[in-house]
Amino acid sequence: MKISARNQLKGVVQNIEAGAVNTIVSIKVGDSVIKASITNAAVADLGLEVGKEAYAIIKASSVMVGVEH
Repeated sequence: MKISARNQLKGVVQNIEAGAVNTIVSIKVGDSVIKASITNAAVADLGLEVGKEAYAIIKASSVMVGVEH
């Protein structure tokens, strides 16, 4: 995966809280947990599951989630 954002933090999905449209994804990075609000469709497209490795990608005030395929 190549992306322009330099703040890429690799961690493990700790929790997934699905809502009607968006989902809160919690990624454990070291001793910290980073939460991101992403669409339910993005969760499905990324194949996110608790225990799966994922990246918290921080650009300005936004947090995105990425996975390696």
